[in-house]
Amino acid sequence: MRAESSQQTADHAELLDRRRLLSLGLVGLGPKTERPVQGRFVDDSHELAHRLRDRTIRALPKAEVRIPVVIVGAGIAGLSAAWWLERRGFRDFLLLELEKQPGGNSRWGENEVSAYPWGAHYLPLPNQESTLVRELCREFGLLDAQGSWQERHLCHSPQERLFLHGRWQEGLEPELGVTRKQRDQFRRFHEKMQQFRETRQFTLPMELGAKPSPLDRISFSEWLRQEGFDSPYLLWYVDYACRDDYGSRARDTSAWAGIHYFAARERAERGPLTWPEGNGWLVRKLLIKLAKYVRTQSMVGAIRRRQGRLSVEARETAYLAQAVIWAAPTFVLRYVFEECPDTSGLTYSPWLTANLTLDRMPAERDSERAWDNVLFDSPALGYVVATHQNLASRTERSVWTYYWALADQPPARIRQMLLEKDWHFWKEEILRDLERAHPDIRQCVSRIDILRLGHAMVRPYPGWIFGETRRRLLAWSSDIVLANSDLSGLSVFEEAQYRGVRAAERVLRRLGRT
Repeated sequence: MRAESSQQTADHAELLDRRRLLSLGLVGLGPKTERPVQGRFVDDSHELAHRLRDRTIRALPKAEVRIPVVIVGAGIAGLSAAWWLERRGFRDFLLLELEKQPGGNSRWGENEVSAYPWGAHYLPLPNQESTLVRELCREFGLLDAQGSWQERHLCHSPQERLFLHGRWQEGLEPELGVTRKQRDQFRRFHEKMQQFRETRQFTLPMELGAKPSPLDRISFSEWLRQEGFDSPYLLWYVDYACRDDYGSRARDTSAWAGIHYFAARERAERGPLTWPEGNGWLVRKLLIKLAKYVRTQSMVGAIRRRQGRLSVEARETAYLAQAVIWAAPTFVLRYVFEECPDTSGLTYSPWLTANLTLDRMPAERDSERAWDNVLFDSPALGYVVATHQNLASRTERSVWTYYWALADQPPARIRQMLLEKDWHFWKEEILRDLERAHPDIRQCVSRIDILRLGHAMVRPYPGWIFGETRRRLLAWSSDIVLANSDLSGLSVFEEAQYRGVRAAERVLRRLGRT
């Protein structure tokens, strides 16, 4: 693509800013008089990652360690690979992680008010077919031998609400102002999803049932149009679902992936499982056993073949391994390993997550605050309340985790904007959005910390799930075993765990340790 001049780039950024403000109805409005809000960008490792991309990092190992297996990436996929190796009695491995904290998209934070998530904030109750997730839940005491879930880990009521037409309603499926004809479209849509569910081709993990389908060659928006779905409320609802799980609009999402969102899980009356720190709770549990294997702030700068082994160079150490499990995003491998397969077809969605510390709750009438709170027609995805599971009768202070899948522009353009705009810009965008439902939010918030994720999750665009690039990645055979959930095209817990466990099994077979 032809590079833009600096002036063109500046003009485009100004236009994008104006469009964003127009989408929020805020052009011409300045910030109101408010209390000071502190905050910062957190976990800013992009400069180091960009040096890796630009190949300006020169590893100079001073020490050498021989270890049969090295796992790269301590997100859910990498931790699951380690969990499986340890369960199988294999303990000759190490897990290298770029960040200060393991967890990947399930990492968490904590302040004087509460723990809170930085990414994944819940675990849906797994279907019977999700045997690995259920096994993990049994190990952690979430699920007993009789198949009953521990009540205190299930999300308390009210779970979800939607701000629509100036009022809050219970649940995320729009009801206020929806006509009978539009409700009929919701009913017909759910009937269609049930029919897809009954085919058993939409499963978790996906490989248990997925079959090549023409649905992958069109967008979810196109499928909805073909089926005669045109209710603006239904179209918003499915678009919200795509942004929530895939970081992409329905127009940019494979119809197969969009249907999978609704058809893969049974419509349970209970659940999900959640905690103040979100899925960080699961990471904490995994680290009780696995922390001794984890080396944080250990970015892998190169992988080379040496002495009949793989030399994994991280900081000042070269780890000589017989096999490597690559659980970091698959596209990064091409920057450290010359024999990497073609990853050019992978597309990742940029996100922004913020944690707002509130010294008091905003004033509300006629509505009980829920765990998940969404604003209709917002460019963002709303917020979850970290203190929702708190059993105290009254909670003055709280932490809200605000999610924004930046899906309105091409990912590369949004990534540029994430780097160019300072913390004050994003703080204002967040507060202006929340003011629609909470006019006094500025008098409540004392701190906003922001996490920018340029490559938060793989995007299942039309043609990716059953396309040639993904098929080649799945078929690639090497002593480096791919394990990230981007191999599935679906960035969800079940897929990350499955890919990690499957990679661990392949490595054990390779080493003759079945």
